[in-house]
Amino acid sequence: QVQVVESGGGLVQAGGSLRLSCAASGSIFSINAMGWYRQAPGKQRELVAAITRGGNIHYADSVKGRFTISRDGAKNTVFLQMNSLKPEDTAVYYCNIAPPMGAYWGQGTQVTVSS
Repeated sequence: QVQVVESGGGLVQAGGSLRLSCAASGSIFSINAMGWYRQAPGKQRELVAAITRGGNIHYADSVKGRFTISRDGAKNTVFLQMNSLKPEDTAVYYCNIAPPMGAYWGQGTQVTVSS
């Protein structure tokens, strides 16, 4: 059994910052990659940022230069620092944990950016 728990969402004004955290616990012994996705109303879920076990990082073009993903491998935790937030960043943000086989999702955390 694997649990994935996100925290850190909320309401912020445009230009503000938020930091999301995600912790994976339970029967998980190896993680290939950890990442953040988001889904806005009426839109498909999209990849925001991901970091591999080897430290390779990928960002969606829309967040490059504003968001930073980091991890604490020893604690199976991943973070997303979001700066210069825009109203179009409003979405439910989901943490994804990818072991060698399968994937686990968190329940999602709402991020709302007001203009």
